Amino acid sequence: MSSSRQGLSVSSAPFVHVRESTASLVLLILICLLPSLAWSVFLFGWDVLAIVGLSAVSAVSAEAFLGFLRRRNTLLDGTALLTGLLIGFSMPPSVPLHIPILSSIFAIAVVKWSFGGLGANWMNPAMAGVVFAHINWPGALDAWKAPRFLTGVDGVSSVTPLGLLRSASEHAEGLPMDLLREAGYRISGLDKVVTARLNQGLLSGLGVRLPEGYVDLALGIRPGALGEMAGLFILLGSLLLIARRVVRWEIPASLALTFGVLVRIFGTGSEPLFSGDVLFAFFTGSFLLVAFFCATDPSTSPMSRPGLLLYGAGIGILIFLFRRYGSGPEGSAYAVIIMNCLVSLLDAALPAAGFRRRKAGSPEVGK
Repeated sequence: MSSSRQGLSVSSAPFVHVRESTASLVLLILICLLPSLAWSVFLFGWDVLAIVGLSAVSAVSAEAFLGFLRRRNTLLDGTALLTGLLIGFSMPPSVPLHIPILSSIFAIAVVKWSFGGLGANWMNPAMAGVVFAHINWPGALDAWKAPRFLTGVDGVSSVTPLGLLRSASEHAEGLPMDLLREAGYRISGLDKVVTARLNQGLLSGLGVRLPEGYVDLALGIRPGALGEMAGLFILLGSLLLIARRVVRWEIPASLALTFGVLVRIFGTGSEPLFSGDVLFAFFTGSFLLVAFFCATDPSTSPMSRPGLLLYGAGIGILIFLFRRYGSGPEGSAYAVIIMNCLVSLLDAALPAAGFRRRKAGSPEVGK
């Protein structure tokens, strides 16, 4: 329903409230990711900048070229830069450089621009680029490098905690950290020192004891992708984004709650029922990066609050299923892509009602 008066057409609700530009919001997201990038450089060396930098440059170059062909200036909104950065974050530190380059070009040229560009595509370009890389170069994306502080580990052949847990769970039953220690998983000296001080200080007053190994998980002192290395920085950055309403809280909240409940009940390896290690599950793999910086992309997520909650819950269920029963230890990118396919159904079944706040241009997290 709409009314027209003196050439002015006013449509019925929901209306759009523009508060900030896409570029300013994307800039804040990029700033929140910088500490994680700096920590990855500290852990793995300057090669990290080559991986992330070339990934970002490739995405921006593809955006500039296609924008020129389509006579649209979208380069300054920063979404292509964010796409390249997230793809680079999803790569292992020893990845051949052509993989993030080609993955970023695919994300921008095929996934983003073939559907019309910013806000028109229904699939998250960054996650599609990661899936593209996993399909085409599975071996290269499964070659890990041990970070500094972790001595006595073969840097090239080392495996992630999730990969080692999957192998160990085939031969024994127990909690994740117990199985990892039995399988020869090394814990850094920094973890031992910090854990001892926490148990003797803050945690002793609470009657809680933290086992060794979790500090390494939180600080990324373990093999893994670049964006997995700084779980604490990811959490701090995400709190700022939620507080500034750059991302909606419904998706990460429902995602984490659903995933956490399933992990607690069924575990991630061979734990007994109702004894799953939720903390281990949260700080391993790309869970935190995907939950707060990828799944929250507004242009590929539902419009209504119930839709957002179901969307996040669906991603949480799929991540759990991929980790627990899939052929590989990680499947977060696949989970996001699958739920992207269901967004139109969620919007049709649960349409947004009343007023809906929306940032200008919908800064596409993962674009």
